[in-house]
Amino acid sequence: MTQTIRKKHTAQQKTKLGRYTAFILMVLFFSACSFFEKDDQVHKKPDNKLKAQVTEPVDRDFDEILKSGVLRVITRYNSNAYFLHRGIERGFEYELAAAFAREHNLALEVIILREDDNPVDLLNSGVGDFIAANYTITPERREYVGFTSPYDIVSQVIVLNNGGAYTGPKTLDDLGGMSISVREGTSYHATLTSLVENGQASFHIQTVPETWDTEALIMAVADGEFDATVADNNLYLAASSYIQGVEAGPVISEADTVAWAVRKNADELQQRMSQFLGRHFRISDLDGQPRRSAFMNILRRRYFEDQDLISKYRNPVIDSEYYGLISPYDELVIPIADSAGIDWKLVVAVMAQESRFDPMATSWAGAVGLMQIIPRFSAVEDEALLYDPEISIREGIRFLKKHLDHYSYMDEQNQLAFALATYNAGMGHIADARRLAIDQNRNPNEWDDVSGALLLLMKRNHYKDARYGFARGIETVNYVRDITSRYQMYDSIIALTLADAGTSRSAWRTGSGITP
Repeated sequence: MTQTIRKKHTAQQKTKLGRYTAFILMVLFFSACSFFEKDDQVHKKPDNKLKAQVTEPVDRDFDEILKSGVLRVITRYNSNAYFLHRGIERGFEYELAAAFAREHNLALEVIILREDDNPVDLLNSGVGDFIAANYTITPERREYVGFTSPYDIVSQVIVLNNGGAYTGPKTLDDLGGMSISVREGTSYHATLTSLVENGQASFHIQTVPETWDTEALIMAVADGEFDATVADNNLYLAASSYIQGVEAGPVISEADTVAWAVRKNADELQQRMSQFLGRHFRISDLDGQPRRSAFMNILRRRYFEDQDLISKYRNPVIDSEYYGLISPYDELVIPIADSAGIDWKLVVAVMAQESRFDPMATSWAGAVGLMQIIPRFSAVEDEALLYDPEISIREGIRFLKKHLDHYSYMDEQNQLAFALATYNAGMGHIADARRLAIDQNRNPNEWDDVSGALLLLMKRNHYKDARYGFARGIETVNYVRDITSRYQMYDSIIALTLADAGTSRSAWRTGSGITP
């Protein structure tokens, strides 16, 4: 990057994004991948299905996480775990993880799994701190990860088309020679394989590529593309509220426990998480039934049980002509950001942080509108106009470009961090922090060094000698961290979207099969 953040969104990509936005919004809310790959690289077994490459975990336990101030969750972008609703982060796993992070004054950073990512590798290499994605505890997974106490119990159920020749099977024998389509490496595949190999069933197992997730498979069964698939009962319950033409067949596995996965050497993190989850979920000693807190029941109703709420998140009320994949203002931001040479996803990330997409937002400091512009610094003379989305976005982009250009001599990472910090705190406070960094023999062009100096400007013995006085340093440091994380997350979502849009799932018709 030289003068500004380079445009990553080409004209061709914009065409694809516009063409597929409506389709992808629906598909991404449908995609509730319940499990990842499974098995056993540690001892190089010949039937390895997990295919984990990183088997020795890094040393990063709860103390290190507290020092960093950031907890990183590895999850999927889907309607169960994590998704954006009108630009705001939602999802069962996200809300549960965010509650734990808040208890410990930690920022929650979301690591979205892409098609070729192995969650265990991301966990053990330290990219993320825990896996949260309806992740079932299995012996195979225990070889590589530790598990918290469970926070749900699920059963695996066969999902069938309710209008075909196989309507109404109630037992495994009723399934006959049916073909059941699942992803290899999931616990679904392991259960089906065990049933076939033990002579308990005579169906065929059809393996599908990793691009097929649980609810996409359910939709394919509803459309008659596949005979059947498998889903956890909670995911099936949610999907069946908006996917017509499917019914539940035999249960093939009962009382599977779902938990968060952590590194095997992260004992304190595991303990803290287990204590947290134990307050929200337990199995009664009296009747063996699950007991859930009010908070857990709210989350279950919101994402699995309440059809009205599920429908609300699947079909948001679009009151903006600019609505897109990430925010209500994508289509307004894209051409303005492109003309300025700034990645539009960065602009949306700033907007989410500044106003949560509320065009009428006003801060304690007098900043207004989507991009929280302070009127006295704006080129717009009429303050009332700054509440107009387009004017606010143009002004915000003008300031962003000015700051990016000011730090254009830095590398891309530092240029972005300093520009965001200046957008939040102003040129004066950042200049004070850079001077203080020099006084401490630190590099004024490295954000890590200057961010530390910003924190010192909250202390009287440092800010009394600063040209611009006291600075809310912790706010600016968190601001840069949060927007950078959100920007990377948006980038991952767009990459997944474009990859999905370029792949015709219905065109896939081949795959390996296991015959009894």
